[in-house]
Amino acid sequence: MTTTTMQDALDSAGTGPYQRRLMAIFGLVWAADAMQVLAVGFTAASIAATFGLSVPQALQTGTLFFLGMLLGAVGFGRLADRIGRRKVLIVTVACDAVFGFLSIFAPSFEVLLLLRFLTGAAVGGTLPVDYAMMSEFLPARSRGRWLVMLEGFWAVGTLVVALTAWLISLTDLTDAWRYIFAVTAVPAAIGIGLRFLVPESPLYLLRSGKPAEAKVIVNRMLVANGRPELSPTVTIALPAASTGAGIFSGALRRRSLLVLAVWFLVSVSYYGVFTWMPPRLAGEGFGFVRGYGFLVLIALAQIPGYALAAYGVEAWGRRPTLVGFCLLSAFSCLLFVVANDAPLIAAALLIMSFALLGTWGALYAYTPELYPTETRATGMGTAGGMARLGGLLAPSLIGLLVAKGFALAIGTFAGLLLIAAMAALLIDAETRRASLT
Repeated sequence: MTTTTMQDALDSAGTGPYQRRLMAIFGLVWAADAMQVLAVGFTAASIAATFGLSVPQALQTGTLFFLGMLLGAVGFGRLADRIGRRKVLIVTVACDAVFGFLSIFAPSFEVLLLLRFLTGAAVGGTLPVDYAMMSEFLPARSRGRWLVMLEGFWAVGTLVVALTAWLISLTDLTDAWRYIFAVTAVPAAIGIGLRFLVPESPLYLLRSGKPAEAKVIVNRMLVANGRPELSPTVTIALPAASTGAGIFSGALRRRSLLVLAVWFLVSVSYYGVFTWMPPRLAGEGFGFVRGYGFLVLIALAQIPGYALAAYGVEAWGRRPTLVGFCLLSAFSCLLFVVANDAPLIAAALLIMSFALLGTWGALYAYTPELYPTETRATGMGTAGGMARLGGLLAPSLIGLLVAKGFALAIGTFAGLLLIAAMAALLIDAETRRASLT
């Protein structure tokens, strides 16, 4: 009998039809989750009109959605490390579709709040586990690029929901929010059936004491990608046990604190810029920033950001790429200070969209590689929870800053992104082409 490591087996399988199929399935649900998240901004005015509320009151649907995401990310992330990635993903995608569809028919605002909270919990659970699982099917030499490509489906979801809202606005439909929620629920419903086609992570199975099942999945991967199966005499060795029982124990404590700080700081800046900035600019005479056509351009600007991040994480490394995008995001914030006409404002927002979404791409590629298999989903879930916490706190922080002046608000976002860059630089690991344990 001979032995091989799981990483060597994944490297032998490479990337091919098997990974492309997984990318299509994971990407569809990732785009669906983006649509659910971004629907918050596109539905508030219509919800307010339906239930006789003010727009700030209607935005409580977003607050409850983000609170659900926070709890779902942390809870389902931990659960995925205990019972398996596949089971959790099937449950969360099903809940996403069910509660998303029920939102369409909400008879009252109170029922809608409950349904959006439950939908948010499902979405929050899907996002981090998606990444933990996808990373465990990829070879080291191209893992980062593929993970950034998965994050790129966020731009697809952004485009779809923006175009949907634009088309619905042209029809003058009453209760337009119901139609937007209907469109956002469709991909998740399709994703339920597709999720059953995704096997359990072979690395998780190996860690769970099921090497024979892990080998079966690896062999399927090898055959699908046109490579020979592992010989019956070959066994897959269990990776060395990690030190520490949790993401804040032992050697993981420092990197967890630093990477979670980056998630929080980037999230506050992202939601601050893209939720507060447009209405503020519109109030100062730059109304085009809230137009649907410009929102589509903002979404399109994300795509080259992801493309550069996908190149950078493999060519330069995860940490340098993340630091570079954080610095570029901080610089693009400062462009708003000198921008005083429509072309400069538009350019600053487009550069910000490019830079911040590149930051997210690098961050999503880097984070799952910082943790061993037994805590990977927990780490990603906690990171997702920090992002949602940043989204929840951003409006309050922004409210305080706006009262002090525009320049202070912009300077604060730039400062937070600079701190994020420094925190990323201090992370004690570069994971480019590193084996998962």
